[in-house]
Amino acid sequence: MSAPAQAPGAGGAPRPTLTVFDAVAMIVGIVVGVGIFKAPSIVAGNVGSETAFIAIWIAGGVISLIGALCYAELASSHPNAGGEYHFLNRAYGDWLGFLFAWARMTVIQTGAIAAIAFVFGDYATRLVPLGAYSSGIYAGLAVAAITALNVTGTTRSKWVQNTLTVALALAILAVVAGGLTASAAPAAAPAPAQAEVPFFGGLALIFVLLTYGGWNEAAYLSAEIREAKRNVVRALIIGIVVITTLYLLLNLAYLNALGLGGMKASSAVAADLMRVAWGDAGAWLLSIVVVSASLSTLNATVFTGARTNYALGRDFRIFRALGRWDEKSAAPGNALLVQGAIALALVALASLTPDGFTTMVAYTAPAFWLFFMLTGISLFLLRRQSPASADPFRVPLYPVTPALFCLTAAYMLYSSFNYAMSLDPGSIGAIVGMAMLATGLPVLALARRRAA
Repeated sequence: MSAPAQAPGAGGAPRPTLTVFDAVAMIVGIVVGVGIFKAPSIVAGNVGSETAFIAIWIAGGVISLIGALCYAELASSHPNAGGEYHFLNRAYGDWLGFLFAWARMTVIQTGAIAAIAFVFGDYATRLVPLGAYSSGIYAGLAVAAITALNVTGTTRSKWVQNTLTVALALAILAVVAGGLTASAAPAAAPAPAQAEVPFFGGLALIFVLLTYGGWNEAAYLSAEIREAKRNVVRALIIGIVVITTLYLLLNLAYLNALGLGGMKASSAVAADLMRVAWGDAGAWLLSIVVVSASLSTLNATVFTGARTNYALGRDFRIFRALGRWDEKSAAPGNALLVQGAIALALVALASLTPDGFTTMVAYTAPAFWLFFMLTGISLFLLRRQSPASADPFRVPLYPVTPALFCLTAAYMLYSSFNYAMSLDPGSIGAIVGMAMLATGLPVLALARRRAA
């Protein structure tokens, strides 16, 4: 059994201090990361025309909006700093909520933090190399610095996030302007032939949705955003619209500067765009943009990730130290420190593999999509319960909308696991990630014995 909702000595509780702008900045900061500088060339190689290329990015925005509407109902009906952890608890019982929180603490969120940190390290190394282990050193320093920033307080963290997100959006728009105004580059040599895949199949949709991933983190802001019933919905919709617009503009710039054939042949599509627009100096600008994107995403991911650890400590006595909320800093200090320590350990371990980023993506993806699907199903179950708030938002076209979301998540679970297992050493990451999830079962048994 779980402990009382607020264990003795657990300290304060989250307060509604975030505005809609703060929440939108957090969502955009999480989603608009390094994926948009990596994924488009892979997507271009798996579609048959420029029209299909743009259409699948629009489809990614629509699918994300469908999921966001489902999350908006969950968050406005049951606002809680635990986000998905709270929804799963209410829908299935504390056993699944515990496993999700365990997976998020040891696999999903900490793995994502490590993956983002490695991308930061890769691009920071292009600017100022630090030797043979430069990427890993930068990754570790970034995790430590961003964790420390969040421990000092929510106010500082949110202002840094707002500043990084605005700077990132302006930088992307500058890249878009360069690409849209550049003369088309000479046609690139044709890429090796690839088997064409259906419009909604293959790697194209996998990488499009990977690039859109992260908007669900808004669920962890529902206890800290002002007038959550209205503003969570607004933040999610505005955030998805802003993200989709930025992605479409950037992909149109890619097409204008390189063409679909040039994108297919490119291994670094954003760098090639910058060379077409501004020559070799553009590569430096791109590195700065990606470093900014990585820090923005890292800060937002650290911020939201610790909220699940806080909820876990609040509900299970074995982890009660995580459930302490520091009133002075308005942050879950212990939860942030534990999350940072695990992420640093993952950075160290992934540094031993040839590609730390790929290993961390494979480590997190199957568990992420499994719980994403289960959260979508929870909407059907929670509709049978009384909402915690009066007159909550209701997803339109129910039950079609959540059914589409659940089917998409199920497809992504299947595809991401198959993709991870096809990689080397990515398959090792996937196996270790699922094994780490399984270790949550004996920990749950121990937690229940301690609570008895």
